[in-house]
Amino acid sequence: MQDATVTEAALVDQKWKVLMQELSAQFGDDLDIQAILFIIGLQELGFNHRKYTKDQKVDIMHIAICTLLKSYGYYTYVGRDDDQWPHYEATDKLPHLKPGQQLHLMKESIITYFGKIID
Repeated sequence: MQDATVTEAALVDQKWKVLMQELSAQFGDDLDIQAILFIIGLQELGFNHRKYTKDQKVDIMHIAICTLLKSYGYYTYVGRDDDQWPHYEATDKLPHLKPGQQLHLMKESIITYFGKIID
């Protein structure tokens, strides 16, 4: 009998590979987690193509992280500011996770995110 955690991790890895193939076909082969977070942040920001400052790019990635962790109850969407940037409020303290666990959580949430917008 296989450990449920190992099975879940293998399933996430399998879905991750499929998602990476789809995203690479659309955006190019050099995608990493940060690039995917930036894509999600841009999607959530909803602006047409623009140039962004380095600080704005960090903010865009933060939008993605908040969006992804919202479904786990860690953030709540509070609305948009006068410049139409979305804002979130922390609603629960993030648990202390080891780097491998953080990566697994992000992969899982990215898979869920793209599953929702594709379906």
